[in-house]
Amino acid sequence: MKPQGRIALVTGAGSGIGKRVASALLREGYTVVLAGRRREPLEATAREAGGAGARALVVPADIADPASVRALFEKTGEVFGRLDLLFNNAGIFAPAVSLEELEFERWKSAVDINLTGAFLCTQQAFLLMKNQSPRGGRIINNGSISAHAPRPNSVSYTATKHGMTGLTKATSLDGRKYDIACGQIDIGNAATDMTEKMEKGIMQANGSIAVEPVMDADHVARAVLYMDSLPLDANVQFMTVMATKMPFIGRG
Repeated sequence: MKPQGRIALVTGAGSGIGKRVASALLREGYTVVLAGRRREPLEATAREAGGAGARALVVPADIADPASVRALFEKTGEVFGRLDLLFNNAGIFAPAVSLEELEFERWKSAVDINLTGAFLCTQQAFLLMKNQSPRGGRIINNGSISAHAPRPNSVSYTATKHGMTGLTKATSLDGRKYDIACGQIDIGNAATDMTEKMEKGIMQANGSIAVEPVMDADHVARAVLYMDSLPLDANVQFMTVMATKMPFIGRG
């Protein structure tokens, strides 16, 4: 199916990686459902896409709320009749504090949004994709480098991103019978508002503070486009896209 005929849904589409990916999909010819908690940033994403923004549908949604997620996917089904690509992107960071100092509500909020939200969206995508014609679709999860290795003082983010890897594997397996492919993109130091602190200095594993290299977030968008360019009988199970010189491989 050509991009011009494909329906995509991007969570967290009002900022950061979600905005970059949604914008790239629109430019490529996709019709894109823009999901996020606040309408204004979603409308800005559509507006800034220029003429391609006419193919965007803004649907404010709280992915931590099962009823809100159901309404999001019901709206997608009502308007477009199908869903070809889900990009599970929405996520939050908890405050950077030591494990024993993290408040329960901060932990719970990270789990609810980063992991449970992705599960709820995946579940609703399954219900659409398995019954549409042609059957099937693709789900891409935003995993993060933290799905492999933690930063100091990031227990909730790290735990949820490790959980995302488990969700990706289970989704990939359970989706086979419905022609639903699922892969994960692990991103390291893409330049967004959330990573500005890395360019000013961020804590390392040994307790020192160091400035870290970043990369243009458009590289991530191009990677997502490639992952979805494959037919459903082929899948990028895991892809890592990172700033080449960031401290991750080896000892930095």
